[in-house]
Amino acid sequence: MADNSGYKKFISDFESGLKEIFSQHHQEVKNLTNRGFSKETLAAIMEFNPLSVSVPSEYGGRGMKVKECLGVLEAASYESLSLSLIFGINIALFLEPFAKYGQDSLKPKVFKKFIEEQGMGGLMISEPLHGSDALGMQTSHFLNGDDTYHLKGTKHWQGLTGMADFWLVASKEQKSDGSLGRDISIFVTDQSEDNQKIEVAEYYKNNGLYPIPYGKNTLDLSIPQEALLEPESTGIKMLMDLLHRSRMQFPGMAMGFLKRIMHEAHTYCNDRLVRGNSLLQFDQVQYQFSKLQHAFTVCSAMCHHSSLTSGYDVNLSLFGVEANTIKAYVTDLMQNSAQTLTQLMGSSGYKIESYGSRGIMDSRPFQIFEGPNEMLYGQISEAVSKQMMKQKMSTLMEYLSSYDLTKDAIKHFKGLLDFGVERSMPQRKHVIIGQLVSRVVVADYVQNLANKGFNSELINNCIQNLIYEVSQFVTSYKTENQISPVEGFNDNSSWKSLV
Repeated sequence: MADNSGYKKFISDFESGLKEIFSQHHQEVKNLTNRGFSKETLAAIMEFNPLSVSVPSEYGGRGMKVKECLGVLEAASYESLSLSLIFGINIALFLEPFAKYGQDSLKPKVFKKFIEEQGMGGLMISEPLHGSDALGMQTSHFLNGDDTYHLKGTKHWQGLTGMADFWLVASKEQKSDGSLGRDISIFVTDQSEDNQKIEVAEYYKNNGLYPIPYGKNTLDLSIPQEALLEPESTGIKMLMDLLHRSRMQFPGMAMGFLKRIMHEAHTYCNDRLVRGNSLLQFDQVQYQFSKLQHAFTVCSAMCHHSSLTSGYDVNLSLFGVEANTIKAYVTDLMQNSAQTLTQLMGSSGYKIESYGSRGIMDSRPFQIFEGPNEMLYGQISEAVSKQMMKQKMSTLMEYLSSYDLTKDAIKHFKGLLDFGVERSMPQRKHVIIGQLVSRVVVADYVQNLANKGFNSELINNCIQNLIYEVSQFVTSYKTENQISPVEGFNDNSSWKSLV
């Protein structure tokens, strides 16, 4: 295992190396009409062997410490959110689940490719007709007479389409009558093997995250039995462990991004003079900048929490509320912060090379992939309301005061949550309750960060922002909202006919 001093030098060299590379290749990076990093740029980045943080030490890696993985994601996202997502896909969606569930016979070959040959890997779950409904997937497999698996289907919107050397592919077993089983299996496929090669049927012109290729993939493969991942119990729980671990590493990708936005905003607003005063002296600008500091502090607390709780040896399949809270809230903060920076910079923020304007498009998909945020907030609410009913608790305050994830932070929200949650409520209200609960959960993370000695002024600012957000959600929840679409919206709806 690498020691802490070794990691400090590793991450310092990586950060300074990225800064130099992105400075040397700034025209390539700024030109958003180009898709993908050039081979030279990507090779220079991979020379630092950043993915070694997610390879077990017995295979030449740094030992799969969450802190180190998040540190690499943070360093990358300070320069490029796309680069950080490339690493995030490799770390959370391939290397960690393969290290945990892959068969030992395959590990030397796969990990050697990453350590010595700058290999890459990704995950295939989504299908054209089954995006968030992963359990509805139609990709299927069955065991051939030659003891290999035949795997067939179509997948799409996989990051690193046509670029990855290895893929984890989710599938369902095809039974003898042609029907598909309910459980999920995951296979490792190797693009260097002809009978395992996944064909790219189409490349998508994704709007944002330009350096990452996305597309539609056609699968008609013959897979050896050793390529099947081995779950601890069911395949569905293995998949949930994988996805929850990935969601709990989103703060790593967000951290550098939010830090860069805060730095860019401070530099611009401090230097920009209006009638002899810097922008930072205006009240509304100070308020907007405090929101950026809030996002930075929340993300720091999430990174701290994930580092302590989401090691790859921990089964996270039942960590739904935590994983959904972290993924949904931090990606909302990413989008909101990019919008704020662009607004603060005025016309300068609208330049294509502006970190804020690029960030708006690049961070937007983070609110959608691995579960749209509205869906994740709804799942948080459903989990909480179900437990409230089971334990016969009448108010949200009563439940959150005894809930492990919120009981230490609930003191900040006294007087706000003394109301019941409806037994049967529309989806829009579930989303509001999920947003509310997520902020209280995060307050606990922030409190834990404060206990470790984090900047007390940033902590106080963050807690006040969380209280304010919760109060807004309470008002929204209590306000009657039965607004629905108008069916005949084309009838009598032309203003020109009324003039």
